[in-house]
Amino acid sequence: MTADYNSMEWTANPAFKGGEGTFYNKAFTDGINKMMHGKLEPGSSIGYHKHEGNCEMIFILEGEGKVLYDDGEEDVYPGVCHYCPEGHSHSLINNGTKDLVFYAIVPKQ
Repeated sequence: MTADYNSMEWTANPAFKGGEGTFYNKAFTDGINKMMHGKLEPGSSIGYHKHEGNCEMIFILEGEGKVLYDDGEEDVYPGVCHYCPEGHSHSLINNGTKDLVFYAIVPKQ
């Protein structure tokens, strides 16, 4: 099975989970798991939220940003994969000058 993100349209999600700006995504779900191609424009963010009943993995493709993770902060850039286990909280922030582009997987959404 494949998910063809090239044939999907971007969906705009303003203030996603209480974040700033707009989170754009192309998503595929089988009703249990979710895979997303996402992007945040400079200054945009996904709001701080807790993962209950699932986890999330975010693989950075382009741009630079930071993740607020529990009580810490992590820089993210191409080639880095951020993992937020079940029961933990995080936020993704584009504090760079270019779009922050990534793939995200949320198993057992």
